[in-house]
Amino acid sequence: MKPERQGESEPATRQGKDPSGRGLTRRQMVLLGLAGLAGVAGTGSVVRYRAQMAEPESGWDVFRGDAPKGELWELWKQRGWAKEAYHYSKLGRNVLCHVCPNVCQLEPDDRGRCRNRVNKDGTLYTVAYGNPCSMHIDPIEKKPLFHFFPGSRSFSLATAGCVFRCLNCQNWEISQRKPEETKNARGPEFRLRPPAPAFGPADMERLSLFPEDLVALAAWCNCVSISYTYSEPTAYYEYAYDSCKLARARKIKNVFVTCGSINEAALRDVGQYLDACHVDLKGFDDDTYAKLNAGRLHFILDSLKTLQSMGVWVEIIHLVVPTYTDKPDMIRKMCDWIATNLGPDCPVHFSRFHPAHKLQHLPPTPVEILLQAQAIGRSAGLRYVYIGNVPGLRGAETTFCPNCRQVVIDRDIYSITAFNLAAGKCKFCQTKIAGVWS
Repeated sequence: MKPERQGESEPATRQGKDPSGRGLTRRQMVLLGLAGLAGVAGTGSVVRYRAQMAEPESGWDVFRGDAPKGELWELWKQRGWAKEAYHYSKLGRNVLCHVCPNVCQLEPDDRGRCRNRVNKDGTLYTVAYGNPCSMHIDPIEKKPLFHFFPGSRSFSLATAGCVFRCLNCQNWEISQRKPEETKNARGPEFRLRPPAPAFGPADMERLSLFPEDLVALAAWCNCVSISYTYSEPTAYYEYAYDSCKLARARKIKNVFVTCGSINEAALRDVGQYLDACHVDLKGFDDDTYAKLNAGRLHFILDSLKTLQSMGVWVEIIHLVVPTYTDKPDMIRKMCDWIATNLGPDCPVHFSRFHPAHKLQHLPPTPVEILLQAQAIGRSAGLRYVYIGNVPGLRGAETTFCPNCRQVVIDRDIYSITAFNLAAGKCKFCQTKIAGVWS
């Protein structure tokens, strides 16, 4: 049975095989095989907020008095896993975080809604710095990004925490956890850098991977890009920002796999170092966003327009969840908005839902609904509309030339089986195919 894909899941334990179909060195196979385990047990200074503040949503509570204290806090600082946050302001001894639209106001020893930012003595800290709980070498098609360096490998990682509360989250074991629940600061430090040694789950709990180590490892593994993924990069913004900046200097591409719920000032700061974004557009009305994800639609739409204005390559995925986001009228409105605001060349992936987390009572999305969504997207003028999570569905993940309709790129899950592209153009009729190819 072929693996299913629903958005992008956290990697399970791997077996030393390159999923892109291309060979790895023995050292890279060791890293690939063991580093996929998840342990569960320019700024340089504070970047002050520079744009109009979003209003916090009622009911989006923070964790009162839940910041790490005593020995745990001291150990976290010694490891370098705590770092002063970016994009916040001080309100006496309180702090106001401005990274995402949650806009958490924290009293001393409070923890933000993302679980990753805490107020310690009137200073906002991230506790998700250099301490990934999951990482792996993935094919770029797994993000999924189909028009960005196809066939390449991406060094992928995540920390605990998320700015959303999605009922259908397939990575909830890390996205809805605190960093202290996935990492262990006691015992000897294990800092990973090239040449990467073999290691196991106990080492993963203690592992430190700071931005300079991450970039060095990605280069050592011959990865074209680094993907900030599996949970939500906005939740580990400072770690992702510093890593993106160093990666750009080393000519390694940066990819955000994100829900898109981020304030504009923070997005523009990190966006100058981003090369591509997979944005999960989870619905197309506020009621659905509030019920399914505890979010707001207009923030995601604003982020999409900001990313495009900055020249970041964007692909959109829409998980079609029965009874929530499977309504043809909603899908039609969404596709019309994409075509009008982002243009017909923005790829859209309609992905099949499979029961997960708090929606295990729902059935998988009927394939007929996905085919209908694809047809709606094409009728709205979108040129590249895909269906994901349905292995064996003919043409579901095929890139067709919008002019001659010949197959430009054919895919089987994460493998490329046909490639008829030369210098970014269709080999058959020389029509330019939108994307970042080389």
